[in-house]
Amino acid sequence: MAIGIGEKLPHATVFDRELNPVDLAEYGRGKPLVLLFFPGSFTSVCEKELCTFRDQLARYNELGAQVVGISTDTPFCQAAFAEKNGITYPLLSDFNKEAIRAFGVVLPELKGLKELAQRAAFVVDGDGVVRWAWVAENPGLEPPYDEVARAVAEIAG
Repeated sequence: MAIGIGEKLPHATVFDRELNPVDLAEYGRGKPLVLLFFPGSFTSVCEKELCTFRDQLARYNELGAQVVGISTDTPFCQAAFAEKNGITYPLLSDFNKEAIRAFGVVLPELKGLKELAQRAAFVVDGDGVVRWAWVAENPGLEPPYDEVARAVAEIAG
């Protein structure tokens, strides 16, 4: 079961493009945070989702929010995916699957691949408390983009 509204971000280590460890519970403190879990780089729905957030990034920047994508792909794959699609916000690797387990967003199986990230979006306030959450019923669904933006606007004041 996914973490819910009112819960603190769990400690989970993911990795940036340079293989530096990042503790999600400490990431982005002091400002709104949008965490986007997605099943895999270089897939059609994931590309559409992450490029939609890329195209709306100014909206989040104006609110002082940090957008972050997370999947179980390697940091090297994340870097190539970001470069191909002009994604400038961080894409973090949960290759060790700590974050998907801590957040309760494990997609058990997808066409034979085990334990990928379930498509999910979390909006977190500056104190690390989840204020809005959405978890896809299936990986083919895109997040409700306008709802994510509204949730960030509400906590950004």
